[in-house]
Amino acid sequence: MNYAYRQFADEIEDQIMQGTLKPGERLPGEIALAEMFGVTRSTVREGLRQLESEGLVCRPTPRRLEVARPQSDKLSSRSSRAMVLMNVTFRELWQVALETEPLAAALAAEFATDAEVTALEELHDALIAAKGNEDETIQLDTRFHSLIAEAGKNRVLSLAREPIALLLYQGFTQVAPKVPQAISRQIEAHSQLLAAIRDRDPERAREWSRRHIEDFWRGIQLAGLEDATPITDPSVLQ
Repeated sequence: MNYAYRQFADEIEDQIMQGTLKPGERLPGEIALAEMFGVTRSTVREGLRQLESEGLVCRPTPRRLEVARPQSDKLSSRSSRAMVLMNVTFRELWQVALETEPLAAALAAEFATDAEVTALEELHDALIAAKGNEDETIQLDTRFHSLIAEAGKNRVLSLAREPIALLLYQGFTQVAPKVPQAISRQIEAHSQLLAAIRDRDPERAREWSRRHIEDFWRGIQLAGLEDATPITDPSVLQ
């Protein structure tokens, strides 16, 4: 069923995507929007709520509604949930990550700032300290790889890889219990990858990232999870 509020939200989204409505531009009030689109005020209110949940509009103040740039974490979580619902497998995610993660690492070695390298070092130290804490390890691992992508200063790559990597690394919960050496090998790979980025060596960073992803795949194979889905409950990505 194509609800009226969804049609209204789609029309506003189209204007945002086409550039007719620009980030920071203030939207008219609910009454004015209802008159403009020929719908009820309740339809407008529900449509705006949908747009807010998708990160397309925001309220800097209770009385002001404006166009917003979608936050990358919301886009990534939304894409990852779609992949979960499509039952994508470890194999499919790994095939793509094997291309995106080495590229992200090489760009980070070239463009990371000193502050970003320091942040990576701190995350790596925290990962070592968290050894044995599975949930914390997964969170730190995901943040480590996300920061590498951000340090590469390529927004297209960051947006493209984030939902894939988020889902793949969250699937570590299924791999770790069946492959006891997984966490120690993860720490070693991160150490080598960090050193390559610190040394501003793109090719070494690319190579260690490739090794890391291939090693993770071997863990998936040892666990017998090649064609399993990494996460069965999309709510964990919210």
